[in-house]
Order: sequence, then structure tokens, then C-alpha cells
Amino acid sequence: MSPPKGSRAAAQGGFTLLELLVVISIIALATAGVSIAMRDSGQTLVEREAARLAALLESARAQSRAGGMPVRWRADAGGFRFEGLPPSALAAMPGQWLDAGTTVRAPTLLVLGPEPLIGPQQVLITHQAYPERTLRIATDGVRPFTVETVQ
Repeated sequence: MSPPKGSRAAAQGGFTLLELLVVISIIALATAGVSIAMRDSGQTLVEREAARLAALLESARAQSRAGGMPVRWRADAGGFRFEGLPPSALAAMPGQWLDAGTTVRAPTLLVLGPEPLIGPQQVLITHQAYPERTLRIATDGVRPFTVETVQ
């Protein structure tokens, strides 16, 4: 026997507006979370290279000051190199980028010491696949090298 047409049991056949709004809200939050979690790989790649280079430059600068010898960083076609470090320290310093597409835009030479105060210096790096994303690794000569976005 079926319920009468006007009864409540006959009217329940779908979802209420509140249930639909809750489901849409959950989907919206999940989508927002995924889009925030997904970073652009090009930006991440250049940022990682810049942070690594800043750390290497600071390390070479400290070794230059401790040893009292001038140290230079030079970019070349295959990567970069440090000049003036003792052989034991030079063997520990990498000379290649993490990704072969990383390039130096300008300048290609930095002088890292031995004086405690060096002049302001900077180097611009980018990636061949993402030329619009350029980062500056710079120091004012007193503070450590920092990574900045080029506008």
C-alpha cells in the first residue's frame, strides 16, 4: 500500500537545499586547499637554486675572511666556480646548478673578501624554461646574501 499523495513520506525524494549547500562548501574548500598546496614548479626550482647559491656565497665569504685570502665567485657556461679557496675547501664546494636550465643574467663575477666589509654586490639568476621569474641574490656588503624577487 502506498502512502497518500499529500503525506510527508511521498514528498521526500531528493536533497534539501541545506544538504546541497554543505556539499558545495566542502567541494569549494577542498579545491582551495589543493590549489594552495600545488606550487608552481618553476618558481620552486628557481627559489631553491637561489637559496642554495646564497648559502654557498656566505660560506665562501666566511672562509675568505677566516683565511685572509680574496675569494671570487664566477659564473660560466656549465655552472659556476669559486676562485681563491684552499684546495680542501674548493673540493667541498659544488660547481654545478641543481638544474641545467639555471642561468645567470648579470653579473658573472662577485668578490667575496677577505675584508669584513665588501661593496654591495648582486647576481641575477633565472631558468631557461621560466625567463620571467628572476631572483636577485644580493648583499649590501655588511649583511648576509639574501634572495629577493626582481619586479
